[in-house]
Amino acid sequence: MNIQMAARMEQFQESIFSELAEIKQRKLEEGIKMIDLSVGSPDLPPPPIITKIMGEMASDPKLYGYTLKGIPEFHEAVANYYSRKYGVTLDAKEETTLLMGSQDGLVHLPMVLCNPGDIVLVPDPGYTAYEAGVNLAGGQMYRMPLKEENDYLPSFADIPKEVSKKAKIMILNYPGNPVPALATKEFFGQAIEYAKENEIVILHDFAYSELYFEEVPISFLSVDGAMDVGIEMNSLSKSFNMAGCRVAYAAGNRKVISLLSNLKSNLDYGVFYPIQMAAVQALADDSSFLDELRAVYKKRRDSFVLGLREVGWDVALPKGSMFVWGKLPVGMKSKPFALELIEKAGVVVTPGNAFGEWGEGYVRMGIVQSEETLLEVVSRIEKSGIFK
Repeated sequence: MNIQMAARMEQFQESIFSELAEIKQRKLEEGIKMIDLSVGSPDLPPPPIITKIMGEMASDPKLYGYTLKGIPEFHEAVANYYSRKYGVTLDAKEETTLLMGSQDGLVHLPMVLCNPGDIVLVPDPGYTAYEAGVNLAGGQMYRMPLKEENDYLPSFADIPKEVSKKAKIMILNYPGNPVPALATKEFFGQAIEYAKENEIVILHDFAYSELYFEEVPISFLSVDGAMDVGIEMNSLSKSFNMAGCRVAYAAGNRKVISLLSNLKSNLDYGVFYPIQMAAVQALADDSSFLDELRAVYKKRRDSFVLGLREVGWDVALPKGSMFVWGKLPVGMKSKPFALELIEKAGVVVTPGNAFGEWGEGYVRMGIVQSEETLLEVVSRIEKSGIFK
C-alpha cells in the first residue's frame, strides 16, 4: 500500500526540539549525565488545593462524562479573576471561552479568521506554535522583528502598507517566549490604533502573566480599546504548575470568542470536570502561592545570571517568564553553539534561530531546574572553556 503524505505536511518538518531530544538521548545512552534547559515545563508542584480537589473529584464515577465546553463556574472564575486582577469587566458567557491549554487556541485561531493566503503578523523571534497555526490555516506569516534596541517591541511603522491591508491577525506575547520582555501601556495603545486602522484582530498570548519579577505585566484587555480589536489567551500551565492538565482560556472581543468557541465545539468535548473545577479554585486563590512561586524563580534567575556573568557570559536579566534569553558573543551562531554546549558541557539549550531569523545569535534557557542544578550548569560551562 502506497501511503502518501498530504502536501500540507511538508510545512511540519521535524523540529529542532526533536533533534535536540534525540542527541540528548544518545548522550544518556552513552552514560553521560545531561542537564536539559531547552524546555519550559514547570518542575514545581501546583498548589495543594489543586491536587486536593482533583484527587477528591477523580474518585467520583459520575464526573467522567463529557463536559462539552467550559462549565459556568469556569467562565465566572475567569471573569472574576480579570475583575480582581486587572480591573477588566468581562461577560462570563459571551467574552470568555475554555481552551485545552493555550496552545490549542493559538494554533486554531488562524483557522477561524484567515482564508488561504491571508497574512498573520507574528513576532520574530516568537513561539513556534504561531507558525503551526498559520500553516494549518493556509495563511502566510509576516515576521515582525523584535530587536534589542527597540526593547523587543515590533515597529508597526516598518510594516509595509500592502502587508497591513492583507493581514487578519497580529500576535503579541508579553511577557514573551523566547524573549522575556514586557510591553508598555503605550505600546499596547499603538497596537490597538494600528489594528483599528487596518481591521486586524490582535491575539495577545499572556501565558506568563504571573511569572514576573520587578515589574507587573500589563493585561492587553486592560488598555482602552482592546476589547474592540482583540482577545487575550492565558494558561494555568505556567502560573499554577498545571501544564499536564491542559486547561486555559481566551477572553475579550465577543465576536472573536464566539467564532473560536464554534470551532472548538467541532473539535473536542471539553476538559475533564475535576480539572475545570481545580482551575476555578486556582483562579480564585488568594493565598501566597504565586508570590512564593515568583520568589523561587527570581532566586533561580539571579543565581543563574550572576553565575553566567562570572564565567564570561554577559546575559541580561529577564523581566518575566521562565526563560533566560542569552545573547552570544559576536561571531557565534545559535545552533553550532548549542551543539558545542551539548558536547563540551552536557547542557541542552534551544538555539535562538529555532524561533525565527531574528533569534540568531541567541539561545533560550529555561530556569525550570533547581538552583543547585542551574549552578551546576554554570560550573559545567566554565569547565568547558567555551567562553575563554
